[in-house]
Amino acid sequence: MKKILDTMLPANLETEEFETFSRSIAELHWLLLILVMLYYFIPMEPVTNTDALVVTMVGYAAFIVFFRYLIFSSSESRWKLAIETWAMISFISVVLWHTGMVESPLLNLYLLVIIASAITLGKVMTLLEVALIASCYLFIAYASYADGIFSPKTFTLLMAKFSPFLLVAYVTSILAADIIRAKRKITVVSQTDDLTGMLNMRAFNMIMEKEVARAARYGHPFTVIMVDIDKLKSINDRHGHIAGSRLLKAVARSINACVRASDVLARFGGDEFVILMANTGTECAASAAKRICSAIQHTAIEVNGQEISTTVSIGIASYPAGVTLPGDVLDKADVALYRSKQDGRNRVSYFEGDFAAASKADLATVAA
Repeated sequence: MKKILDTMLPANLETEEFETFSRSIAELHWLLLILVMLYYFIPMEPVTNTDALVVTMVGYAAFIVFFRYLIFSSSESRWKLAIETWAMISFISVVLWHTGMVESPLLNLYLLVIIASAITLGKVMTLLEVALIASCYLFIAYASYADGIFSPKTFTLLMAKFSPFLLVAYVTSILAADIIRAKRKITVVSQTDDLTGMLNMRAFNMIMEKEVARAARYGHPFTVIMVDIDKLKSINDRHGHIAGSRLLKAVARSINACVRASDVLARFGGDEFVILMANTGTECAASAAKRICSAIQHTAIEVNGQEISTTVSIGIASYPAGVTLPGDVLDKADVALYRSKQDGRNRVSYFEGDFAAASKADLATVAA
């Protein structure tokens, strides 16, 4: 189950993060353009080439429209965000060229790109972005000072002016990394059952919805197994809830050991578990279910010198074998589970229109 937690859930979170970052980058594009337009109409320093500045603004606006809203409107990726930040750096550098070079009041626009990069692209990419900005800055400075840029006084002044950019990049990268790490941890915790460490139903339902949609679209088979611990309430009543919780955790470990790494295992309720087996039919699921029954029979804990064990009842439902609609598989597995409990517990039942409950003797034979 750790593999499921480490891959599927963070992947969902990363998708959500990209969507949020994308909206922020889009707003930042227009903010940069508006700031430059305001400077154009109310210049604090002379604009050396107004025509070139207008062409630059029009070209940047065209880039935003075509790249963000037309060409790649439906795809979000780290590389797309990186390309957009490079476009911002290029735009700002050209604007500086026509509005006072390194003395331009718009020099601080680079800070917006650095902050955006630190929040969306991580430390390594932010360092590369800062290096690119530094290169553009020094190139513009060289155009202004020529060989004088290498004099100790001039170079020191230039670096003093640029040092806040380095500080902002460092601090913002650290804060952004801490925030994203905390957000990921909170998300994983919110989708994990405290007692067993398995997925909870919130996380399971997210995965189940995708599997149902995949099955409905492509006809892929899948199976749901529901497992109920027999008479856990009576164990809690006789030995206490702490003993019951210990037994429940032992059962959870045994179930986890009987399923594949690709199977999705979650705690369904107080004493129930649910397993989603993608691309799996009833026969393979039945083998797993019988292994689970046998394993639980041999699972026990010791309480006050007394060995406590239990059994489980299991219900299985598969699509398309047995269930005609993929969205009904979970409900039908619950129906099959109820049949196992009705027929005396410690057995497996299948939803196939009518039921055939496996006997205890059948389970023992499979285990052997």
